[in-house]
Amino acid sequence: MTNSNYTELNQLYEKYKDQDLEILAFPCNQFGEEEPGTNDQILDFVCTRFKSDFPIFDKIEVNGENASPLYKFLKSGKWGIFGDDIQWNFAKFLVDKNGQVVDRYYPTTSPLTIERDMKKLLEII
Repeated sequence: MTNSNYTELNQLYEKYKDQDLEILAFPCNQFGEEEPGTNDQILDFVCTRFKSDFPIFDKIEVNGENASPLYKFLKSGKWGIFGDDIQWNFAKFLVDKNGQVVDRYYPTTSPLTIERDMKKLLEII
């Protein structure tokens, strides 16, 4: 999912960043240890291989007792297939300009399929 997600997220960011779209990436190593590198190594990988311009934050936990407060907030009321747990890297949340979670998308959801929902939100902004 890495190649398709970063490629499509980059496409969306380039297309809508001038309309106040922000994409925020939070690496997590809780899923098959697929993000084993340091924060600097992850940043280098994403920025060099995929030429990503959107912010890549430090690695966090998204599930369990050490879950980031941000993810506790994002998941509240937006259930996934297994309750509120994140199933895998590239789970996506659409958040409006007021910080309200509009929708949650599975890791397998193509970022380009979210474009319609984003466009509706950007028209409201």
